[in-house]
Amino acid sequence: MANILQSVQTYQDSALAYLQNYSCFISTANTKFKNFDKLEAQLGSTVGFDLPTRYTTTNSLVANFQGTEQRVHTLTIDKAENVAINFSAQEFILQARDYMERFGKGAIEELATSVESDVALNCETGPYRFYGDAAAGLNTYLELAEALSLFRNFGAVQTDTKGYIDDTVVPAIINSGLAQFAPDRANKDAMSWELGNFSRSTWYQSNLLPVHTAGSEGINSTTLTVVSTGLDANGAVTSIVFSGANAASDADSVKLYDRFSFDDSVAGQANIRFLTFVGHKKSKNAVQFRATADAASTAGQEVTVSLYPPLQAAAGRDQNISRTIVAGMQCSVLPTHRVGMITSGNPLFLGMPRLPEEVPFPTANKTDPDTGVSMRMYYGSLFGQDSRGMIHDCIWGSTVVPEYSMALIFPE
Repeated sequence: MANILQSVQTYQDSALAYLQNYSCFISTANTKFKNFDKLEAQLGSTVGFDLPTRYTTTNSLVANFQGTEQRVHTLTIDKAENVAINFSAQEFILQARDYMERFGKGAIEELATSVESDVALNCETGPYRFYGDAAAGLNTYLELAEALSLFRNFGAVQTDTKGYIDDTVVPAIINSGLAQFAPDRANKDAMSWELGNFSRSTWYQSNLLPVHTAGSEGINSTTLTVVSTGLDANGAVTSIVFSGANAASDADSVKLYDRFSFDDSVAGQANIRFLTFVGHKKSKNAVQFRATADAASTAGQEVTVSLYPPLQAAAGRDQNISRTIVAGMQCSVLPTHRVGMITSGNPLFLGMPRLPEEVPFPTANKTDPDTGVSMRMYYGSLFGQDSRGMIHDCIWGSTVVPEYSMALIFPE
């Protein structure tokens, strides 16, 4: 594509600021893996980190020795992007040279937004629990408080709680606070129209939250009925066959990351609940899960959904639901929605390591010492081709620990 540059005689630097996106995910992510910051890395580099171990108690003074499973989560550098620009020698000397800082700034802004939106995808791909129905949305302080209460009821780290919400709902939430609270207590919110801290959580707004496009069952608000379950080697449910699909032989029946919730008050069925993550006690959280693959319905309008997390009713350290899943239970599926999340304990990890020098081209790597976020710039010319190029690029990977997070559901 040809460059469109203004002549030197008429071009004036307008000093216009760049159109900004919120970058709350990059700025708040956990970047503790300093080896990634200091070492040159390539795509595919992986670091593992340990998760808390799980045990069960015995109602006796007689010891019942149990094995220890060291739980591990991994972060893999699997994304790469660049912004490349080029000029002819004449363009560079007469028109572009004095404005390379601004051109570079524009390239970095674009690259940073791409990284931010990718890290935000963890809201969709990580949590299996969720709050909200994608219909009315979350637009009051009461709903934020309810989401936090369910998040903590399941079990949560009591520090570093963060909420990532759709920026367009903030005015309605602030307005709800002005209506509910005494004026003196609402002055700060009223003047700033920003959420900040509420209910021991820091709230961040984003205009880059991912949109999940649901399968036919979610789009049509289908109620699915359990027919049978598929178990893994430990007896945990890892797939469920449902009847009542919206249409026969529908290739789009269920999509990857569709979110399901077991319904209450189903005739002949007792309600089912998650157990607390630590202690294995019955919580107030409905049992929810996300699909781990696309699924098509059969000619008989049945669909088999592979799910996460594995749902285990048998007693033991991996038990996480209050009763066995049986035929006749019913599930609802979320429609298409925009998704944020709540986290605590800094479980959103981001790695952006240094890239190697691009010999023989002059190369600069800039790494933020506090966050470990790194970008590379290198430039050069094509010999005899009258073309000078500049490339800004980076590699990164991110992940969130599912049990330390909960999705927040907003209308599309």
